[in-house]
Parts: sequence; structure tokens; C-alpha cells
Amino acid sequence: MILTPIPREHLAAALDRFAEQLDDPAARVAFARLRVTAAERAHGPAAETHRREALALARRCGMAIHPAGVRSAFNWDGTALDGATEAYVILHEAAHFVLAPPERRRLVDFGLGPGPDTAERAAAERATILPIVERDADEAAASLLGILWEAALGQPALASFLDQNWLEGIERSAAPHFTAVLRRLRRLGVVETALPVSGECQPSTREMR
Repeated sequence: MILTPIPREHLAAALDRFAEQLDDPAARVAFARLRVTAAERAHGPAAETHRREALALARRCGMAIHPAGVRSAFNWDGTALDGATEAYVILHEAAHFVLAPPERRRLVDFGLGPGPDTAERAAAERATILPIVERDADEAAASLLGILWEAALGQPALASFLDQNWLEGIERSAAPHFTAVLRRLRRLGVVETALPVSGECQPSTREMR
């Protein structure tokens, strides 16, 4: 949910203000790549194409996918991904998988507590192992990595950028926060040095805890 909705007629100016505050060259390139994508979600056949592309990336990351028709109470139940959801959700969960150390990959919702789509919220709460500050950091990293994957795949990354509140605090903290999270992804090895991200899964050689 967008915390502070930006009227569509003001969006271009807001994106310009955000871009002007990016001092880091990699951050400027990453933002430019996602900015040219659609600000609206795909529908119909295009949305299904995006979902299949996202599932293919998740598989390359090493994630198992529940068979079609099998629904889970969690997007990630510790063993397999619920693939019957939107592409941006799948990419977000794949990002969590890449960033999580092995012990958290075995937990529902990666030990981060219930997500928006979690049906068995009490079970997800019991599986939570990270303190709130670390959960927030993990969520930010997974959010941005998933968005960069969307951009690399030609999917509506700008829609996710807006939905996931990356413009919140645009006059103060938004651009520094974006830059700091991108730098963390680069340190972890999941974002390339020369190119912000590719359409491939790049598991980290380090562990985010």
C-alpha cells in the first residue's frame, strides 16, 4: 500500500526530484533503468507471461515451486514457493530466498514474520527469528532486488517502486535510502558491479542475517 499517493500528473516531477538527489553513479543508472518501465501492473496474457518469467527466475535461484493447483498458506512455506500469485510477488520472494542464509530458507516466510498474503499468520509469527530492525533491512533489500529484476525482465518495475514506498520521504531520506540499499546489494554480490542487475539469479556468496 502506498503510504503517500502521488497524483499521476505530479509523478514525473517527483521522479525528477528523486533522480536529482542520487549522487552515486550506480544508483543513478539503476533508477534510470526502472524509471522507463511501466507504472501500471500488466493484466491478462501479459501478466501471465510476466508470472512465467518470474517463476523461471525463481527456479534458477534454486527455489522449488508448488505444482499448479496446490495452494499454500504462505508465499514461501520453507520448502516451496506458491507460484499462483503475481510476478512481482514471486520476484520479491525469490529475492528473499537469495538473501537468506540456509537456516532461514527452511522457515515459513523466511523467519521474517507474516507477509501481506500469509494465511496462517500465527504460524509465521512463531517462526520469526529476526528482530524488527533486521527484518526491515531484509525487506528493503528484497524489495529493491525484486524491483531491479523486474526492470531487467522488462516488467513494470516502476509500479513496484511506487507501491513499495521508495518515494516516501522524497525530500529527506528516500534517495539516500535507495543508494544505501543498492550498495548493500552490491556488497552481497547479488547486483553486478558494472551493471545494476541482470535478468538472472545471482546468489550471494555472503550471508545476510
